[in-house]
Amino acid sequence: MTAFLTVFVSVFFAELGDKTQLATLLFASEGGRPRWLVFAAASAALVASSAIAVLAGAAAERWLSMLPLKLIAGLGFVAIGAMLMFEHFRAA
Repeated sequence: MTAFLTVFVSVFFAELGDKTQLATLLFASEGGRPRWLVFAAASAALVASSAIAVLAGAAAERWLSMLPLKLIAGLGFVAIGAMLMFEHFRAA
């Protein structure tokens, strides 16, 4: 149960305020679409993308077990953050 809560809380807080949630909010705010449809479609998309991530993670663990995967993931987040900061300052 501890592992479940750790993953749930981590993903829940990571998803708060991200582009996916904002897109879902915009779809739900438009008239003419049933709210249940927006919820079902957004939920299915998150489940599908999470399934792909789990499969990719399992394959990475099998094929890249000699590499520190947390370090690689951390470097990826740092690179994305650096690119976003670069674009922000370039546009300003």
